[in-house]
Amino acid sequence: MQGSDRHLSLDAMRGFGVMGILLLNIIGFSMPGAAYVNPAAWGGTDPLNIGVWATNFVLFDGKMRGLFSVLFGASMLLIIQRAEASGQNPKSVHLNRMAWLFVIGAAHYTVLWWGDILVPYAISGTLALYFVKKDVKQLIRWAIILFSLYFIIACLMVGGGWWQSIQGIAPGTDAETVESTRQMLASFGKPGSDEITSDLSLYRSGWPAIFADNLSTFPSSLVNALLLFTLDTMGMMVLGMAMLKSGFILGLWAPDFYAKVARRAFAIGLGPMIALAAWVIASGFDTMTAFGAFFAFSFPFRVVLTVGWAALLLWFVVRNRDNALVVRVAAAGRAAFSNYLGTSLVMTFVFYGWGLGLFGHIDRITAMAFVFAAWGIMLLWSKPWLERFRFGPAEWLWRSLARRSVQPMRLR
Repeated sequence: MQGSDRHLSLDAMRGFGVMGILLLNIIGFSMPGAAYVNPAAWGGTDPLNIGVWATNFVLFDGKMRGLFSVLFGASMLLIIQRAEASGQNPKSVHLNRMAWLFVIGAAHYTVLWWGDILVPYAISGTLALYFVKKDVKQLIRWAIILFSLYFIIACLMVGGGWWQSIQGIAPGTDAETVESTRQMLASFGKPGSDEITSDLSLYRSGWPAIFADNLSTFPSSLVNALLLFTLDTMGMMVLGMAMLKSGFILGLWAPDFYAKVARRAFAIGLGPMIALAAWVIASGFDTMTAFGAFFAFSFPFRVVLTVGWAALLLWFVVRNRDNALVVRVAAAGRAAFSNYLGTSLVMTFVFYGWGLGLFGHIDRITAMAFVFAAWGIMLLWSKPWLERFRFGPAEWLWRSLARRSVQPMRLR
């Protein structure tokens, strides 16, 4: 995007999305991975910290990644349409972009952070090419199919985990079953597990040890991306294509309509999400309850609330196109790739042992201070940079690699 008024909505929403993702990613940067799934695993269980977890779980967890995925699908389709209009081979252009996104994502995972989403996006974006010629109704139908398949698989996985957890504590259970159950619960975020101690030791160490671990786990993360995230992510991308073709995501509809969609979506989704959060708290943060709520049971409402957030943000942007905040957020969205990778670089330096070494030393409420500081940096640098240059640094690199030539950078 070059920041045209027509596509200000895409840029601004992408900016809100990349900022919102950090609300959840900050836990993965600063605490053992189990804390992302189960608040009792790390980060404080006092009312204030649990309040932070509950707020993020209800309002933002999965919804910001969903919003970003919707925008990825819309932007992907827009680039394909532009390639076709300019006489290029749209399939070749898209696949080349996805191939380089995979390479950059793999480097991001191994060199910096295990929580990379670029590799799953590259895989899902490649598969989503199948849907680009379909009309709005077909796209919505396919999104529902993909969401339904993901939900069924997630529920089966949670159900299997619940059954195994029961078997693991049954009288007379053999040692092998007990151990496999222990490993499963640890992977599901069980508080006090050996994996938490291992994470603390690893991420408080130097970069070579972290790099070696990331390199060794990359193949399994690739399998997990294929099995667990492709249907979810691709469904959101397909939904984003439908939103682009209908004009919804371009801010072309009346503000009152966006407000109505937002009200209905939040009315449908908020109650169940609050109930799930209350259930997890009432269970004493039982491992399977927390994992089930996080991974499976919240999913239908995450989809609804993702649409609600898209509508709410579009309502705000359409009504405030010239607002200084909207302009700066839109600039952050135009440089979203740079902001995403730059956040990983800054946060791993702040928290990992090769940097300031704060990993595991802060609680959730303190983590939010780092989020707000990062938001400030995004809003401060993106606009003046894009007043001088055509792209953010990472966008320029991706574009140059995908087009096999160094792209012009300076505006003047």
